Amino acid sequence: MPSFDTRVPAVLVRLDPNPFHHGTLGAARSLGRAGITVHAVVESPASPVARSRYLRGAHPRPAEPSPAELTRLLLRIAAELAEPLPGSGCGRGVGDGPSPPAVLVPLDDITALFLAECRPELAGRYLQPDQSPEQLARVADKAQLAETCRVLSLPHPRTALPASPDEAAAMAWSLGLPVIAKWSRPWLLPVGGGLRSTTVVGSLAEVRELYARTPQAGSRLLLQERLPAGRDLDWFFHGYVDSAGGCSTGATGRKERSWPDGAGPTAVGRWTANPAVDGIARELIAALGYRGACDLDFRFDPTTGAYHLLDFNPRPGAQFRLFADRDGLDVVRAMHLDLTGRWVPSHLPAYGRRLVVENYAALSWLTSPRRRYAPERRGGGEAAWFAADDPRPALAMLRSWLARAARGGALTLRRLLRSCRLGRQRPA
Repeated sequence: MPSFDTRVPAVLVRLDPNPFHHGTLGAARSLGRAGITVHAVVESPASPVARSRYLRGAHPRPAEPSPAELTRLLLRIAAELAEPLPGSGCGRGVGDGPSPPAVLVPLDDITALFLAECRPELAGRYLQPDQSPEQLARVADKAQLAETCRVLSLPHPRTALPASPDEAAAMAWSLGLPVIAKWSRPWLLPVGGGLRSTTVVGSLAEVRELYARTPQAGSRLLLQERLPAGRDLDWFFHGYVDSAGGCSTGATGRKERSWPDGAGPTAVGRWTANPAVDGIARELIAALGYRGACDLDFRFDPTTGAYHLLDFNPRPGAQFRLFADRDGLDVVRAMHLDLTGRWVPSHLPAYGRRLVVENYAALSWLTSPRRRYAPERRGGGEAAWFAADDPRPALAMLRSWLARAARGGALTLRRLLRSCRLGRQRPA
């Protein structure tokens, strides 16, 4: 077990209002089990992650997130962390004096970008990797990522950026339908606006309709060649790049199940060595001079034999706990060690280790029951939600998941009944 500075607390920050983000829970458990005090900024104190025994405090995110609002919230949390314990003149967890700065851990792209922008105002209160908003936008912005891959001659799906509905239709036809449609800056999408960050579009009419919603999306529409999906084609790299530019904590994994199938987040992942993916990821990280945690997604194209970079997320990926090694080291623990001036040991591979995201895995099995993964005895694994030493978040997630499913079923039933009534009202 690495030696952590447990005097230094951690504050997890997720501005995405998704209550089913299991990566937030994974980060709370990882740091909490190491004896580190953990606070989190999440969508609500009623979030499933707030039920974790390893979370000292859950703080609701700003109703209208912005760098200024996030700065004000984090400064308030820093003031709370610095308050002396009751009946003591000491800072929290320090012993004699004020609390040291806390480590900030972003868990979605918009948070990573906002924290980089807030960095000057938060200096002295929080510890962060050396990142600028421009550096992060270069990889988080889908259009800039495509250009970065072009400049560095890295495999990337053919991408087009239309400037009009007609151009969008022409480009989609050239790329070949169905085509992948993405918004350049998905973190700007309005909550509840009916727009998804990534959509598979099957007709030119759909492409035109989607382009017309550009003002609502807040960023440019990208059209991307759809690479063939299939078993063992989707891979990812998770790593932490320390302040000296080293990436001793980095590993590759295979996506065995996803939901939606072939296009969604990981439902079942396995730690699997892939030197080609590892090499591409490290080459890109070095070329960019990147620092901090990262999550890169790849898809193998059997027709060309190339691994294409699909996404570069400048923060820990939701499934980062897949890569907890035999000593418990993962990218979030590596971040805390590095930012507190501790030595970050090398990763000890645990090939075959598996992570199962229970809610997504259940949906994947229901929609694609015939897709199998090859069983392996070595490596062990863990569930994203359930843990014997921390069961309450899994129960809260299940209640929320079933409630959402019930609301969705009720809405579908109402629509069906309305359609039936309208059908009876139509004249013969």
